[in-house]
Order: sequence, then C-alpha cells, then structure tokens
Amino acid sequence: MLDKLKDIEEKYDHLSQLVSDPDVIADQATWQKHIKAQAALGEIVEAYREYKNVLTTIEEAQEMLKEDQEEEFKEMVELELEESKEKKVELEERLKILLLPRDPNDDKNVIMEIRGGAGGDEAALFAGSLFKMYSRYGEKQGWRVEILDSHPTDIGGFKEISFMIEGDGVYSKLKFESGVHRVQRIPTTESGGRIHTSTATVAVLPEAEEVDVDIDQNDLRIDVFCSSGPGGQSVNTTQSAVRITHEPTGIVVSCQDEKSQHKNKDKAMKVLMAKLLDKAQAEQHGEMASARKLQVGTGDRSERIRTYNYPQGRVTDHRIGLTLHKLEAILMGELDELVETLITTDQAEKLKEETN
Repeated sequence: MLDKLKDIEEKYDHLSQLVSDPDVIADQATWQKHIKAQAALGEIVEAYREYKNVLTTIEEAQEMLKEDQEEEFKEMVELELEESKEKKVELEERLKILLLPRDPNDDKNVIMEIRGGAGGDEAALFAGSLFKMYSRYGEKQGWRVEILDSHPTDIGGFKEISFMIEGDGVYSKLKFESGVHRVQRIPTTESGGRIHTSTATVAVLPEAEEVDVDIDQNDLRIDVFCSSGPGGQSVNTTQSAVRITHEPTGIVVSCQDEKSQHKNKDKAMKVLMAKLLDKAQAEQHGEMASARKLQVGTGDRSERIRTYNYPQGRVTDHRIGLTLHKLEAILMGELDELVETLITTDQAEKLKEETN
C-alpha cells in the first residue's frame, strides 16, 4: 500500500509542476485535463501526508520515552503517542477506502426517470412525491434540477417524469437510488381507512458525453408531435414535442417540456445517449455483476429497495436493513443519512472483496 501511495504522491507533485508551467497554461485543454487529474488525487495525497506526519510523531515520541524524563512530561508524551497510534489506525482505514477503484461515473451528472408502478393514481402521486424529494435534496446540495420530460396526471403526480441533476459528484450520491420504491399509506379517497401499497420505479443514469457513445444518425428515427398535458389534452398546437427511436436497440425517448422543438430534440438526445451508455455498461459488467452482488443491491430496476410507510412515519431501506423514523424529513429532501450509509456499506463490501 505504501509503495502505491508514494507513486500517487509523485504523480501529484508532477501534475502540480505541469499546471504551473506557462506553456501548459497556454494550452487550456491540456491544462484543464491536468487540473482535473490533480484534483482527483488531492484527497488521497492529503491523507497520505497526514499519515506520514503521524508516523514521524510516533517515532519521535517513542525516542523521547527512551530518555529519562520528568513524570509529568513523560505522561504528556505517552498521551500524545496513544492519540497518534489511534490516528494512524484511522488513517490506514481511510487510505484503504481511498485506494479502492473509483467508479468512473461518480463525478457525472445524472438523468433520473421515475415511473408510477402498481397502484394507479396513488402510484402516480407517489412518483410526484419522489420527484419532489430528489429535487429538494438536490437544492440542499447546491445542484441544478431540470425537467426533461413529464406526463402529469389529472389529480397531480406523474405517470412518468425524467429530469437531469447537474452538480459535483451527483452520480456518486444518487447511484444507489435505482430500483422499486414502495409506499404504504391511506389514500384520501379511501373511506374505510385501509392502507394501500403502491410502487414507483426509479432509474439513475450517468449523463453520457459524446466521447462515451457513438451514435450513427442513420440509426435514428425522429418524430415530432404536439405536446400533451394531463388526460392527454393538447398543451399547444405546434409540433414541438420530439420522439427519437434508436432502431438497432429499440430504445425510444421523448421530450415535450420545452416550447422549442430544437430544445426538446437536444434534451431527448441527452436521454438517449445516457440510456445507450447505461445499456453498454450493463452488458460490459454483466458477468461481474452476476459473480458478485453487493449488499447495497445490484441497481436492478426490478429490485425492491425501499419502503415509505406513512402510518408509522418510517422509511426502511431493505438492502442495508436501515429503518429511520423520520418519513416527513426524508420526503423533504433530508437524504444524507440514507445516502451516507449506502456509500459506507458499499465501500465496506468492496474492501471485503479486496482482502478476500
């Protein structure tokens, strides 16, 4: 581990020299590439340097204790030694996690899709609640949320909605949200007070860049139509809505939230690229995924991952066995505890695999 950390520090120092070089600065594309590479190593280099300082402190304290010292000074050194040893263990664990292979998508923006599942109108209302929850969480993180396409229902909520979230490390925090979310509550239309169970499916796709996906324009069928609102009523009479079909895969995406056909086409292409990237990565990692299934889940769209129980005010994540009795706060976007526990569990599982 120490040899690997030393190599990383040397690479970081080399990048530091490059980003200060006037010739490199003059070439903005190369400079940006080096800045990004340096930033990616920053956290691990900082932890490694702190670790080296702690090792030096331990060595110096041990040397001091070999000498004749006053009792009071000796106790102070022993206390410092004990604290440094504890810090050393903490930093070793942190460095092991930082050395784990990073998900190349972690820094990307995401395209999220939420679809009402079993439960009719209740499922659509729940899909709307999930959209608000993620939007509020995004706002708290300082991210930007933009609706790409939506199919609202007459009583509120959505049959389906797709939206983009842009910001720092969005995918790293939201990637575990893919799957079936279940709600248990008493509908306002239910006179007998019976609890109904409904579901909504969430998909989280990393945004694809053009370098990630090569699309042959001849493989696309593009249709334009009038956008529609709740109940299928026409929202405008101009054919601004766009549907794109990728014929080799059969993937169909549509976008109608903008009044401009050009903007709708751009947004639909972003969704299509993300879906093609997701499909390619799923096929690439298929064998690996079947060989090992992380405790936090496979990201399978059909996997039931979480239950939101209104009568008991609780949220349970079934993959990690975590139950939180703060449903209202979570629906208001207070997702930090859930997100951090999922990330920590994933890291623990990967560490276990690395050592096996």
